[in-house]
Amino acid sequence: MYYVNREQIERRLEIIPELLQVLGQSSRRERPLVERYAAERALHLAVEIVTDVGSYLIDGFIMRDASSYEDIVDIMLDEKVIDSDMHAILVKLVRLRKPLVQDYFLSHPEPEEWAQNLPAVLKTFSTKVFTYLEQEGVYSPLAK
Repeated sequence: MYYVNREQIERRLEIIPELLQVLGQSSRRERPLVERYAAERALHLAVEIVTDVGSYLIDGFIMRDASSYEDIVDIMLDEKVIDSDMHAILVKLVRLRKPLVQDYFLSHPEPEEWAQNLPAVLKTFSTKVFTYLEQEGVYSPLAK
């Protein structure tokens, strides 16, 4: 039997609706500085949620060790948590971590592009994770 930290996975995935609100409100081209920072913070949290959830899955199901943030996404693909379309998008997303965390900025059009596309991606990611947990017998929607 695997020990998968369902509580931490759920806590992170439960943040997604708030991120969707921020991203939805910040997709306008001309927006105040505070909204730009909010959108970038939402992107940063989205990156962290994807990598944290992936790490919990890797640890809980004793998958191979990840060597990088991108590798976390690769492992989720290899283990069939996500499909190849989702993988391509999530790899691009986790590549934003360095500019957001170390360089402190993104190029101007990038946050707007993500604000438009990320809500659907995060919803699908959340669904795929819960579906995977159900298939592996460690999650039941009724147990919540």
